[in-house]
Amino acid sequence: MSKDLPQVRFAICGVGHIGRRHAALVARHEGAELVALIDARADLAPSLAAEFVGVPFFASLEEYLQNGPTADVLTVATPNGCHAPQAVAGLRHGLHVVVEKPIALSKADAETIVHTALQTGKLVFGVMQNRYSPPAAWLKQVVDEDRLGQVFLVQLNCFWNRDARYYQPGGWKGTQTLDGGTLFTQFSHFVDLLYWVFGDITNLSARFRDFTHAGLTEFEDSGLVTFDLLRGGSGILSYSTAVWDRNLESSLTVVAERGSLRIAGQYMDKVEYCHLQDYQMPTLPPTSPANDYGPFQGSAANHVQVIENVVDTVQRRSCATTNALEGLKVVEIIERIYALR
Repeated sequence: MSKDLPQVRFAICGVGHIGRRHAALVARHEGAELVALIDARADLAPSLAAEFVGVPFFASLEEYLQNGPTADVLTVATPNGCHAPQAVAGLRHGLHVVVEKPIALSKADAETIVHTALQTGKLVFGVMQNRYSPPAAWLKQVVDEDRLGQVFLVQLNCFWNRDARYYQPGGWKGTQTLDGGTLFTQFSHFVDLLYWVFGDITNLSARFRDFTHAGLTEFEDSGLVTFDLLRGGSGILSYSTAVWDRNLESSLTVVAERGSLRIAGQYMDKVEYCHLQDYQMPTLPPTSPANDYGPFQGSAANHVQVIENVVDTVQRRSCATTNALEGLKVVEIIERIYALR
């Protein structure tokens, strides 16, 4: 980083598992400075003070915006249903905003974020860190280079475990208002991958089931979604959080004019099959390990690249990897799927 560029100052709103990871990565980044931590849970303050020495703690975003130190970027890592209003508040305060997935729980709220960003001239970054996973980046390159030809079939499987250890009584997870549903909280990364690589979808049909989550959540734990790709070809998304004890797989299989491929593993972390016409599979860099939440694991831990991209973009040396419009499209696709319930 050039010594002439000022550090990008971050305030982190929501300091749970993911927010704390954002804070740690910002604190370690030579081009960034952590200036504030914000969370409604006052009991977090002592441990945060010990980990992030000298960084002030605020009990609400309103308190920070009124009395806190100046920042350049607000990171929103609160429950899903809080993302949109807090992102809008940050933008109106003159801050760039990083929003954890999903950026909102409705297309209308996502559009408000986009419009506010345009009005204020500030940037919005959606956190879709799976785009940095080597197999995902490789798939995007293969499709962009038209090595597949016409895509015929896309099959996306997301089979994870989320049980009573995850859905704690009194928490926000599992509620319609703050969680929004399995596709928003668990699998929006894979909807983003579908859209990022293959474009928009149409002609949706779906069926939803709740096998093991009665009393745990206010929505389905499993679904089968069929669709057509606007660019041609068809697909199916099969997902579930009813897998017993631990995650099973996240996989993407493509059957196309010039060959077939499959990315698989628990977190879509390896290319399991690649047979394409006149193509030699390159050696890919290793995939980052999954985010670890104690008894649960999530998608690959690529947040360091997200922070790097935010710093570079704010310093006008790069452009956003996932912008607000792409975040909006993911929300809109999930909303269209859930409209079929």
